[in-house]
Amino acid sequence: MTVTFIDLKSQQDLIKPQLDAAWQRVLSHGRYVMGPEVFELEEKLQDFAQVNHVVSCASGTDALFMSLMALEIGAGDAVFVPSFTFAATAEVVALIGATPVFVDVEADTMNMCPKSLQEAVEMIQGQELQAKAVIAVDLFGQPADHGLLSKIAKENGLKYIVDAAQSAGALYHGKPTLSYGDLATTSFFPAKPLGGYGDGGAIFTNDEVLAEKLESIRVHGQGKSRYQNVRLGVTGRLDTLQAAILLEKLKIFPDEIKKRQAAANKYSDLLECIMTPGMREDRTSVWAQYTIQVENREALQEKLSAQEIPTMIYYPEPLHTQIPYKDAPVAPGGLPVTEKLAQSVLSLPMHAYLTHEMQSRVARAFSG
Repeated sequence: MTVTFIDLKSQQDLIKPQLDAAWQRVLSHGRYVMGPEVFELEEKLQDFAQVNHVVSCASGTDALFMSLMALEIGAGDAVFVPSFTFAATAEVVALIGATPVFVDVEADTMNMCPKSLQEAVEMIQGQELQAKAVIAVDLFGQPADHGLLSKIAKENGLKYIVDAAQSAGALYHGKPTLSYGDLATTSFFPAKPLGGYGDGGAIFTNDEVLAEKLESIRVHGQGKSRYQNVRLGVTGRLDTLQAAILLEKLKIFPDEIKKRQAAANKYSDLLECIMTPGMREDRTSVWAQYTIQVENREALQEKLSAQEIPTMIYYPEPLHTQIPYKDAPVAPGGLPVTEKLAQSVLSLPMHAYLTHEMQSRVARAFSG
């Protein structure tokens, strides 16, 4: 029995006739850039996320970068980010000329720690940097504590961005995580819970002015006409073919979320002696990854690999320890939880098409 880390083939087999028809529609009308499927997807995502505006774009990284552009963040500004996450979250801050300020995470949820954020904001006050925004990442599919984190942001006059690249479809206090913040972003990278067959992303907001700016930014800062440029922008458009694929995947996504939760529950039952992900009662997860914490990780990973059980490490090197960010500010007291997690986390196979037999085989491999 083969156990894959992520199974895109089973999903594709399930909806292949619909995908074939969707591709053919795009090939027939030939509008490969900003075609009708792009705008249809944005409308469907508005309903899905319970927001007023969705601006699709070329990648999850573009979604973050365009958000910072729309908020007019740049040189001399400080943006608070977790160090325990994928590089894009901090990368866009540096690329736009601002300074990432690294914040620690919670030991159980592995999401941004409100106490560490508060201390980092207080540290920056009185310095040359001007605190401007917080980017809270929903790591591995579970929302961060957006109520408390956004309260800290608001009290300090900061914009609040939700990096929901891994959590589209999750709920916080009964509402989609994509509906929180001044802006929320997501990624449609193929490995994400809602992924296309290439790069893609989207930005979610209830702010009409920000939405209009984002629509301009994604097409070179375009104004009312094609060759009128009213601001700096990027080539940030989502391909029509990707939009057509995502429309079909979105139809089955609610069912896949339920299946991912069932798989997570099964893992929790099977791995009783392992430190499994900590879930808070006020939120749900889409389980972008199922990440455990273990001792002697290398030995365990080799043991599982010998039994053909694939695993991944997200993330082995915290961002604040890496070359591009070696001079970036770090929250007072350092980032001890982040550094400990980097040495102990291990992600197991997780997707909507895991069978109980597959998961049992994974569990047996721990003691085999």
